[in-house]
Formats: sequence, structure tokens, C-alpha cells
Amino acid sequence: MKALRFFLTSLLLVLGSEVFSQTSRADYDISVVLKPEIKTLFGTQKLKWTNGSNRAVSELQFHMYLNAFKDENTTFFKESGGMLRGDKMDTTQMRNFGNIYLSHFALKSGESLLKKVEYFQPDDFNKNDKTVFKVKLNQSVRPGQTIELDILFKAVLPKIFARTGWARDDFFMIGQWFPKIGVLEKEGAWNCHQFHGNTEFYSDFGIYNVAITLPERFVVGATGLKISEQRNKDKTKTLKYLARNVHDFAWTASPKYIKTEKIYKGISITALMQPEHQNLVDRYFESAQNAITYMETHVGKYPHPSLVLVDPSMAASGAGGMEYPMLITLGSYWGLGKNIRMQEVVTIHEFVHQYFQGMLASNEFENSWMDEGFTQYFEGKIMDKYYPKGSQADIFGLKINDIAVSRTSYVSMDYPEITEIRRNAWQYPGGTYGVMSYFKTATWLKTLEGLLGEKNMMLLMKTYFERFKYSHPQPQDFVTVANEIASKNTRFKDLNWFFDQVLYSSASCDYTVGNLINAPRKMKPFGYFTIFRKGEMKIPVTVKVMFSDKTYQNIVWEGQETSRKFRFSKRIKYVQIDPEYKNWMDLNMINNSVSAKEPTKVASKFAVKVLFWVQKILFWFGL
Repeated sequence: MKALRFFLTSLLLVLGSEVFSQTSRADYDISVVLKPEIKTLFGTQKLKWTNGSNRAVSELQFHMYLNAFKDENTTFFKESGGMLRGDKMDTTQMRNFGNIYLSHFALKSGESLLKKVEYFQPDDFNKNDKTVFKVKLNQSVRPGQTIELDILFKAVLPKIFARTGWARDDFFMIGQWFPKIGVLEKEGAWNCHQFHGNTEFYSDFGIYNVAITLPERFVVGATGLKISEQRNKDKTKTLKYLARNVHDFAWTASPKYIKTEKIYKGISITALMQPEHQNLVDRYFESAQNAITYMETHVGKYPHPSLVLVDPSMAASGAGGMEYPMLITLGSYWGLGKNIRMQEVVTIHEFVHQYFQGMLASNEFENSWMDEGFTQYFEGKIMDKYYPKGSQADIFGLKINDIAVSRTSYVSMDYPEITEIRRNAWQYPGGTYGVMSYFKTATWLKTLEGLLGEKNMMLLMKTYFERFKYSHPQPQDFVTVANEIASKNTRFKDLNWFFDQVLYSSASCDYTVGNLINAPRKMKPFGYFTIFRKGEMKIPVTVKVMFSDKTYQNIVWEGQETSRKFRFSKRIKYVQIDPEYKNWMDLNMINNSVSAKEPTKVASKFAVKVLFWVQKILFWFGL
């Protein structure tokens, strides 16, 4: 009965869903054959593209992502050095490279456009880069008009690198594998960047009908619902998938996969595990279910009928940690017990991408932080909720929480003022893309939560998601929603001052308190101290002043001055800036507190300092 109910629910989702994109639309019908012995795909593709802009266009632009791996002269190779997240591409053998070719490119009418295909390099003029092409049309495509194309292509897969390719024992992860049309923005300009060392992807929503033919021995996982499977006479099989409201399609195949399926909240979750990792399958399911519950509660409903969890083989580690619509690749770590939750971190992180990359689909070439940073923030929220008191690790009593790790990655930079966050992903200074896109963004989002309160922060995220899903939001869209929530529910008229600092400038924040002096005991009681702002960033904070008579007073300091002195008619025991730890952008929380010196008790000043150091360390690691 449950299986029948799930089938009917899935059928309704497939037949009744619509594409809500406010821009252009791209529908793909692809038939692909995998020849595992030569690591090659042969594809037939029909593309139906609708101009959603307000201008007619006489040119189309396409991505050919696999050409990033054709040789060591591509822009991707020049920028990355052939390395990504610790993996290095093996360039010692030609078979390890990959590429993609067009053999037919024509209008549905039969008019060939193949000779008009022109590779170009809009970002760096590297003539050796063949990751985007443009083609001129004899007749313009008007706003709202649809054009249909017939395409034949051959894709030679690289040895696993940058989340796509093959590994030994017939493991295949197939991502960014077909000619994909760029995004025509609303004003009629094409957005079709080259494949860079630090960029991911940006494309329009549509319907994908994909038929995959490959040898019978393979177990397959893919974006969308499998609607049929046919056995062929040549010992191959053809699997057909349908996916709606998605902007990409990825799939994986391996004869070694062990498939486990569960239904959770009406979603069919499939885990494709390596035999040596099968003991981890329950951890994957648990973390995926936790992520689904949290995101549906606080952001919005997961609208798709399925989710595939892919466990890459040890030889295919470069395929791990990536998101595609309805399919995420994970990462198993040998020898890690339950006290180190890297499996959970990766699963939760990649699922959250289903929202900010999958359904909002911001431009990751130009605004990587709108996906990576938001995902990193929610990774911390989910991990710290479901695995408290050491969500990432609990080793010999040392507890490390997820959101604290994000902050540490940012504040431990040698020069945190090196760049602003808002810039093209390939133009970050060397080594800063990850920190800025992921960790600094997660840190300022946590600070924004402190300013607004968690309830208002979740209202902001839910409102932003519901308003802009399927429509490629821009930075100002998020700022606008944040201003609406802040003006209605908080003391702030707007938050432009905040975003100007955390997004559009490289200012840093470091508040410190010092010069705490009390009157001698024989004099009339008084005490004073000074607060200093070392960085250029100005964030309002609460300052707690604890007096010797065991009373206290909270003061709100807007942080506008570089320093400010406070005086009271009581002796002061200690002063602490931001006692509730709302300002996570503060580079050094150790200097946020100071205790009064007690000249009659020589040891006490050392004891108080130790106390505050211990307090900060305990906070740092989430105790």
C-alpha cells in the first residue's frame, strides 16, 4: 500500500509540476550511450529553448564544460594548476584527459549551424580555452518565442577530476556532460562564462527527458524519476528518467553499487553505497532525513519526489562532495568513528544545496556566496541542532561545533581584509575563494542572526526562498527581503549599512576593552573603562558591566567611534563585550573581556585571566 501511495504521489508530482522560472526556459531530450571500455558518451540531444528576456536575440551561447579537461592550456588548468580540493589530475597519460565534440548542430527545420559555431573566451581571451561557444542565427528569437535544436555530440570522459569522469573498476560520475545553453538575462544579455578553476555552474530551469543506455551489469542513479527500464538484445539496458523544475541533470554508474531505498516524508531516498562502506548507510540516511526535516521546517518544502545519495569509490574521491538536482555525491572517510562526523557534514551540506543551488539557482560564476555561504550557514545550523556539544567532532572530550569551524576559518586568515566577498568567483585573490564564499559568508549570516534574532532570521530565509525560487535571485533581492524583515520586526530601519560592510567592503571587526580602573578602596566608589574599535567594521553590540556589588548593567554600543570611555559611580568587577556572542565577525573574542585588578590579592588577577581564557575556549569549541 505504501509503495502504491508513493507511486501515485510521484506520478502527480511529475505530471502536475510546472516550471516557475521568470527568465528563459530550456527543455532537454537526451539519449546517451555509455561505452565504458573507451570511457566515452555518444549523445543525441534535442533542445527546446524559450526566450524569457525582453529583447530579441540573434545569437545563442553554450557551455562545453568537459573541454576544461582537454589539455593543460585551458583556463581551468591555468587557474587551478590541475588541482581541486586536494585532488590533482594525473596528466601523465592522454587517456586521463577529457573533451566534448559536436558532430551535428542544426535547427529543427534542418538548417545546419555547425559551421557557424565559434568558440570564444569572454573572461580571459585565452584562445586555447574551448568551454563556451556562440552561434549566429539568420532569424532572431523574439521575447517569448521558442527555438528547437537538434544536436549530436561525443564526450570523452576524463579520469575522475572536478566531480566528473571515470575511475577504476568501471566507476562513472557523469556531470556537466552535454552541450548546455547559457542563461539569457532578463535585459537580453547572455551570461555564459568560461569554466574557471573556482567556478561552478549557472543555467536555466526546464524539463529533462534522458535515456541512458549502458551494459546490464551497471547500477545507475540519476537526477529525476526512473520511468522505465528496458533490456536490449546486445546485453545492454536503457533507463529513462524524467525531471521537472531542474536546471541540470547528472548521473552515475557502477557495477559495485549496493542500492538501499527508503521513503521519508514522501521522498524516495536511494543510497548507492560501495561494498566497503555499506556499514555507513544508516548514517547517510539519518543525516539526509535530518537535513530534510530542518530545511522543510525553516526554509521551504523539498518539491522533488526523489533524492539519490552517491558514495564514490576510494579511487573516485574527486567525485565526492557535489550537488546536482535530486542527486548528491558524498564522501566516506576511512577509519573515522562516530565521534568524527564528516559523513554527516558532507551529506547535510550537499542536501542544503538542493535549495540555494538547486531551486534558487543563483549565478555561481558571479555570486558564489549566495549558494556556498548560505549552504555553509545552514550546515552549521543543522549539525549543531542534531549533533549538539561537538557536532563535527568529539575527541577525548574536545568538542568542536560546526558553525565555530566556519568562523575559525575566517578569523584565522593572515589578512582577513584582503578582499570583499562580492566579486566574480574566478577573481578572488589566490587561496581566498573558499574562505570568502563559504566561511566568511556563513559567519556574517550568523552575525545577522544575532542582530535580528533567530526567529526573524528564519523568517527572512523562508521569505527569500519562497519569493525567488526558480528565478535566479541577485544580491539585492536578498538585501531587499532582509530590509523588509528588519524594518517590520526590529529596531533597524534597514540593513544597508550591514551589507555595505560584509559584502561590498573588506572591512574587519575587532572590538576590545581595556583601561579598567577602580577608585582606591578608601575613596568614594567609582570605576571606568574604555572600549576600542580596531577595525573599520561597525556593528552594534551589548557591553555587560558587572559591578562589585553583584549588580550589572548592559549598554548598547553602536561602534561608531574608534574608542569610548564609560564611567560609573560603582566599582567594576569585570566588563564583557557581546556577552551573548551575537557578533561572530569579531576577529578576536579573547580581548572582549577584562577583569578588575585586585592589588591586595596578587594571585587573583592571574586567576581571573585564566577564567576568561577558559571561558572563551569553551565557547570556541561549543562546550
